[in-house]
Amino acid sequence: MQDDPQKREILNRRNFSFRLNLFFFITFVLFSVLIVKLAILQFVEGPTLSAEGAAKGTRNVAMPPIRGNIYDSTGHAIAYSTSTQSLYYSIQPELKRADAIEKAKEMAVELDKVFTKYGDPESAMTVDDIIRQMDLEFKRNVISTPRRIKSNLTNKEIAYFMENKTSFKGIDIMEESIRNYDKSSIAVQLVGYLKKYSGVRLDSEFYNEKMKITDPTLKYLEEEDVGFGGIELMYQDVLRGTNGLKSYPVNNREIIIGPMEITNPQKGSDLYLTINKNVQLKTEQAITDHIKKISTSSNSYERAEYAKTGYAVAMEVDTGKVVAMASMPDYDPNIWSGGRISNEDYENIGNRLQNGTISTVYADYKTEKERNDHPSSILPPGSTMKPLTVLIGLNEGLFTPSTRYTDTGVFSFGREGYERFIKNSLNHVYGSIDGAGAIAKSSNPFMASMVGNKLYMRGDVNGKSSVEIWDEYMKQFGLGVLTGSGLPNESKGIIEYFKEAQSGSSQSALIFASFGQQGRYTTLQLAQYVSMLANRGKRMKPQFVNEIKDSDGNVIQGFTPEILNTIDIPEQYWKEIEAGMSEVKSEGFEGVDYTYRRKTGTSEQDVATRRAENAVFIAYAPADKPKLAVAVVVPDGGFGGYGASPIARQIFDAYDQEVGLYGVPKKKTAANTVDTSGQANAGTDNAAAGTAGNAE
Repeated sequence: MQDDPQKREILNRRNFSFRLNLFFFITFVLFSVLIVKLAILQFVEGPTLSAEGAAKGTRNVAMPPIRGNIYDSTGHAIAYSTSTQSLYYSIQPELKRADAIEKAKEMAVELDKVFTKYGDPESAMTVDDIIRQMDLEFKRNVISTPRRIKSNLTNKEIAYFMENKTSFKGIDIMEESIRNYDKSSIAVQLVGYLKKYSGVRLDSEFYNEKMKITDPTLKYLEEEDVGFGGIELMYQDVLRGTNGLKSYPVNNREIIIGPMEITNPQKGSDLYLTINKNVQLKTEQAITDHIKKISTSSNSYERAEYAKTGYAVAMEVDTGKVVAMASMPDYDPNIWSGGRISNEDYENIGNRLQNGTISTVYADYKTEKERNDHPSSILPPGSTMKPLTVLIGLNEGLFTPSTRYTDTGVFSFGREGYERFIKNSLNHVYGSIDGAGAIAKSSNPFMASMVGNKLYMRGDVNGKSSVEIWDEYMKQFGLGVLTGSGLPNESKGIIEYFKEAQSGSSQSALIFASFGQQGRYTTLQLAQYVSMLANRGKRMKPQFVNEIKDSDGNVIQGFTPEILNTIDIPEQYWKEIEAGMSEVKSEGFEGVDYTYRRKTGTSEQDVATRRAENAVFIAYAPADKPKLAVAVVVPDGGFGGYGASPIARQIFDAYDQEVGLYGVPKKKTAANTVDTSGQANAGTDNAAAGTAGNAE
């Protein structure tokens, strides 16, 4: 049967009509999807994509933040930032790399001509210096990062570049801040100094972490000056502030195509320290003058020919505020202006950079052999340990306040034929003495026999050895542990009694430790320790900042005293050591009109070729209502009563003048109306001052 042509035609038309309708339907669906997608892009994803597009078309040039200032407790500026104009150079990204470098070198020649004609001769730069700052090998920066060429431009340099801007393509002048330090060099090792971020970021864990920051206002800049050491480092995040930004719209060839937008840098917060400028400067001067005196003295008791360095810390007893911290000799920190110094300058001040009151510092010896023949700043406490030794003996029940001991001038221990002898300084014999008398006379045999040896003979208690018991007391009084100050590079000191117990015996370790010869501690640790003697058992955290203020002067952090730990000891035991400390003989306190308690120390230390004698002194005042604790250490200073005690007198006097040992600064009180309240015990507490007696 043949197909009907008419029916086939109708069927073909129907199929065509269906395909045509299907085509239009699919086209409609596709256009609908496209319209919906465009709507989503415009109204939902539009803002995000627009921001991303703007970012790709914008280049941010960071401006360094303005660093906050550091003031003393009276508001005197110790470290402060001032504005300066710096010249930056941007490598031309539209050129091929070789051409861009060649252009940069040509620019260096032109810049040298301007610097030579209009610049300050003291900050002169050579062409090679300029090229080095341009970082043409991209060791420090990517191509789009502006390079700082020169800071502290003169007015003539600024005017010339502004007038001839079209002739110096890629040149930009930015306002920055530079760090200045008081010319008097106030507590320079405590305050610290600044170095370039590029020079410390890889060597410092603290700054290495900063490399992870992506926020452009917080991101550290390669040529930025950052804190290095002391308060500058400890409070880096507080002082730094935030970056400013210069934002340029650019095309895909990195060419600027629109006006610049500026976000100004924000100033960091200001620190107000606990350090009192005048007390600090008088402390520094007292150390310097006294070292000069004892190193040339004709008095055999006083003469200390090797003395070159001295360290002192003055700390308020009930607050932990450090009002003076001196590590002498010091240096002028302005030498670090610009964040770098020459190798020659570094060699000259290298031994003075570290804070000797918290870390190991040696005097300025040129060779390692010379250095090994002298003690460092971390020393055995010597007889300044004896108040604590007596306190331990009493608290452990080894004797009582009424116990008498006959000091024959010597105590021996060890098996027959191998005895070791403990003697008094200058072979003194003190006869019948109690604990207070042993402190006053500085009896080594009493400490060795009544505490060190008795503690050993008693043996273990509750599973703890006698040496471990001793160690617990040391740490409770802040000896052999960090003080809690938070200062960078603080030392825990050096504990030696455990080593002696292993290589020698527990008996020898405790006996030698009892009069201060089995540990080496920092001056700050000794100041914290004597403040505990003064406040009867509260270990205060040493603090250096009274308050922090923002750039508008608003207080954002105040001061709160912090007790790290306490020790509970009966009152009569405290009175026993206080009675002894009131009778200690010390030079330099003649005629004082305040009461004080003190302990001298002469620590012996074997160095390379000899036995060094170090002067150590601790004291607090007033005796009845302690306000200030002081520790002084003079390596190679000889007898503590001569080598360190007179320095402490100057510190107490300075504090009394500026702050007031009795609550009123003496400089504000008329000479004939000085408040002498609280001095009822002056006759007892000061009676021994200034007598030669015991040379320790």
